[in-house]
Amino acid sequence: MPEPRDHPDEAIEPSGGTGASMDLGQEEARTLDRPPGRGGKPAGPAGSPAADRPRSLWSDAWRDLRRNPVFVVAALVIVFLVVISLWPQLITDGNPLSCDLDNSQKGSAPGHPFGFDNQGCDVYTRVVYGARASVTVGICATVGAALLGGLLGGLAGYHGGWADAVLSRVSDIFFGIPIVLGGLVFLSVVTSTTVWPVVGFIVLLGWPQIGRIARGSVITAKQNDYVQAARALGAGNARLLLRHIAPNAVAPVIVVATIALGTYISLEATLSYLGVGLKPPTVSWGIDISQASTQIRNAPHMLLWPAGALSVTVLAFIMLGDAVRDALDPKLR
Repeated sequence: MPEPRDHPDEAIEPSGGTGASMDLGQEEARTLDRPPGRGGKPAGPAGSPAADRPRSLWSDAWRDLRRNPVFVVAALVIVFLVVISLWPQLITDGNPLSCDLDNSQKGSAPGHPFGFDNQGCDVYTRVVYGARASVTVGICATVGAALLGGLLGGLAGYHGGWADAVLSRVSDIFFGIPIVLGGLVFLSVVTSTTVWPVVGFIVLLGWPQIGRIARGSVITAKQNDYVQAARALGAGNARLLLRHIAPNAVAPVIVVATIALGTYISLEATLSYLGVGLKPPTVSWGIDISQASTQIRNAPHMLLWPAGALSVTVLAFIMLGDAVRDALDPKLR
């Protein structure tokens, strides 16, 4: 005998009937509507911080840089140069100022893979120690020019008026000075053997280029709607510059400064080659190239190794600048 039903009006639905099919269809629809997460679980509600977090220009740029083999190779070379500039003893135990005239212009020998120079100094040791001067000049000059040019150009672009006009005319004056000729005149009266006179000269003639880039970038950024909205809400000039304009205008300055770093290193070597840059006893690739240029036929190794190190260093920084430019330029995406 079948058991009595508590609700006689209910209809018994077979297990494979229409009601079960409708329930299954609704469950599949809910599953498809949910974005899949790790392990088949929902990733979270649509309004969660993880789902709604916007990606910034810097995070996108860093993601692109990590996938760019040009950036990876250039960064590894630069890291290696910085490390041997700080601790050259890691890859050599010689003294760059220890020379023996009996070894003058000799080729490679056990323990001296690059041979010897005119004074009998180990070329390998001098190439390693020469990275310190070149990297120091390049980094310090780039930081100084970026800070000075970015500050002056940013203020002129933000305020406009007479400040902008004065900066433009001063920049035109500095652009009219040939940089090598200016170095010959300015550094010929300096007797210091440190890197700081060369750094100061490069900053003096290098800031106008970065200043113009910063000026144009600030002029473009201050016209955006979010800056106008912040000004309407009562934000002062300092807050507008530091919180709203500078973070969105600094990318072109970083790109130009990164590319200019390699140029500044080659400029230091050029001035040292001409005898007005770094001076002995400072160890510099430019000094070694200058001393080896007269003996290129008799002992080409004296010129090839420091010149090769200089070329690789400049190329690495230029490649790094190109990769940073491609990552920070939205038009190239």
